[in-house]
Amino acid sequence: MLVAMRYNKMMLKIPNLQEDVLLAEYTTYRIGGPADYFVSVSSSNELIKAVSESRRANVPYFILGTGANILMSDKGFRGLVIHNQANSYSFDGSVLTAESGATIADLIVACTEVQLSGLEHFAGIPSSVGGSMRQNLHFLAPNRDDTVFIGEIVIESLVLDSNGDVQTVDKDYFAFGYDESILHHNTDVVLGVRFQLTKSTSSKIEAQIADNLAWRNAKQPQLTDFPSCGSVFKKIEGVGAGRLIDEAGLKGKKMGGIKVSPLHANYLINTGNATAQDARNMIQLIQAEVYSQTGYSLEPEISFVGEE
Repeated sequence: MLVAMRYNKMMLKIPNLQEDVLLAEYTTYRIGGPADYFVSVSSSNELIKAVSESRRANVPYFILGTGANILMSDKGFRGLVIHNQANSYSFDGSVLTAESGATIADLIVACTEVQLSGLEHFAGIPSSVGGSMRQNLHFLAPNRDDTVFIGEIVIESLVLDSNGDVQTVDKDYFAFGYDESILHHNTDVVLGVRFQLTKSTSSKIEAQIADNLAWRNAKQPQLTDFPSCGSVFKKIEGVGAGRLIDEAGLKGKKMGGIKVSPLHANYLINTGNATAQDARNMIQLIQAEVYSQTGYSLEPEISFVGEE
């Protein structure tokens, strides 16, 4: 069996570099082995330097935000994990400019205070600005029939491209789709984003936040109850992934420390001692059973990170 190489620390000229940091505590799934090297960055400039240094040294890197929507390997990550905490933001009229490490939760609070609407639709979703751009963060619209996407309020973004150049790109550059963007297909790093918000009142924004949180609490398992990575499988238009899993008789199914949530079958929850292998086994079982019973192929929307 091939064993992934551990990279020499001397290859990376990055301040405050840590070694063998357990990644489980940095993911919403509470799953994951150690990273060879780990660094927290607190500004876009520090993020650029860490990424550029990794590229120069030809050391694999992974940029970690809130740790949602990913399954981190039990064996960890061979290379450098960059914990993005570049979280400064500012307002100019109804335009919000935020660094990529800012969390959507923090920005919702700030927007409510200045009575600007747009981000409250994503209340309760653990995501950073960078992660929200990669996945085109979305939630049901207030009418509960349509979907609101974060890409709809993006004006432009500052990115570090694959050549090491910093450039400003508009929203069309990202080719946003459902759980999809250009960031799945290139090595660009989002440094910051400008959002176009609309004037509202704090009371209206707070009412929408409360409504969204109540809906999520009723329909989806919460991280305060069980760790998870969010929805595991991509939406099939006109057919809910969770519905297919439920109809296949898998709701409540348990393998190792992973369980199909009794509340929403597209959530695989960590009951306390789950491993990444438990999650992979469950994902494979679900895919096989759903395909066998319905003919539908479920595709994961989460990212699998680290050494296999």
